[in-house]
Amino acid sequence: MTTVSPVRIMSVRRSVLLLGALEAFGPLSMDLYMPTLPQLAATLGTSDALAQATMSVCMIGLGLGQLIAGPLSDRFGRRTPILIGVALFALFSLACVFAPTIEVLLVARLLQGLAGSAGIVVTLAIARDMYSGTELSRMLSLLALVGASAPIIAPVIGGQLALVMDWRGIFGVLAGIGTAIFVLTLVLLRETLPPEQRHGGGFGTTAQHFGVLARDRLFVVMLIVSAAGGVAFFSYLSMSSFVLQDEFGLSPQLFSICFAANALANMGGAQLSRLAVSRFGPVRMYLAGQAATALAAAALLLVVLAGGGVVGVLIVLAVYLFCGGVGGPNGTTLALGGHSERAGTASAVLGTAMFVVGPIVAPLAALGGATALAMALTIAISAVVAGTLAWTVVRPLLRTSTLEP
Repeated sequence: MTTVSPVRIMSVRRSVLLLGALEAFGPLSMDLYMPTLPQLAATLGTSDALAQATMSVCMIGLGLGQLIAGPLSDRFGRRTPILIGVALFALFSLACVFAPTIEVLLVARLLQGLAGSAGIVVTLAIARDMYSGTELSRMLSLLALVGASAPIIAPVIGGQLALVMDWRGIFGVLAGIGTAIFVLTLVLLRETLPPEQRHGGGFGTTAQHFGVLARDRLFVVMLIVSAAGGVAFFSYLSMSSFVLQDEFGLSPQLFSICFAANALANMGGAQLSRLAVSRFGPVRMYLAGQAATALAAAALLLVVLAGGGVVGVLIVLAVYLFCGGVGGPNGTTLALGGHSERAGTASAVLGTAMFVVGPIVAPLAALGGATALAMALTIAISAVVAGTLAWTVVRPLLRTSTLEP
């Protein structure tokens, strides 16, 4: 059943643009400086693995911070946690500019991720405040359209910025972007969680919310699937710059264009979902996306093993990301569907699974080197696990789900 909250006081157009910008913190934190990762390693005299770890610790921060920002937004409202998080994101981005060593940079990146997590998790809670059912899935697909602009634009801009500035300058740009988003949020964002719907029970109520989530079988499985999907996606995110530049010889500028094209494919999948979900429903779209993603990931491994070259790898990667875009918004809809009164906490747990597990597993997979085989193998195993779990547990919902049209 589709509902629209009576507290929906932002226009759809404005809410999509603003929430999409807030959700873009993760991609912006990663993609803008990705073309300069090899340069960063050389400048600080560190290894590729530690340079890659600057992405990992930020993603871990983006995940763990959601466990703080999400429950706080259920208690104090959505607006205040976002404003504090965006402001701190800008400050810690500036700290990255002046990091003298890789150790200091790792700490600054962790704090940057912790701060930026508010924009990601509270955005999902706001969307759940405003919509449910099929309309929530459509809204999340629209957010993916705006949010996916960051992975398309950021690496291209980052590649061009790399011609005129080093990685420190790019973090300065991130600080400026954070400041601009803070101003926009301060002016445009309105509260969507009225005081009477907030809980005032402190940590006891928050613990009860976590307990309810733990007893929801569907949510737990979606959590595991999200974690597996996060491993696959972060393996691509963290290894692709080394694979495409060092192994296949692409320049930073050409890599940024290829990365942007793959992000465009992911955005295309999300928009296909938005157009088709009213007819087929979130469950069917989710299952189709998960199955196709697993098949594409397996095809990627086969192409690498067969020595398909950079063109073959890029084509299959684009298909993999397109399929992931089809399933993603619908998976979030299924996970959040029964938790409107604890949307912030549920969004936090779901986001943490995706943002924390991947950054831990992916660097371990690259200990022997960030090679095409390591990337493809990790993506394939993770995506197949996610697809198998989705089909064996979520499929029975096809007959009974109230999310069907």
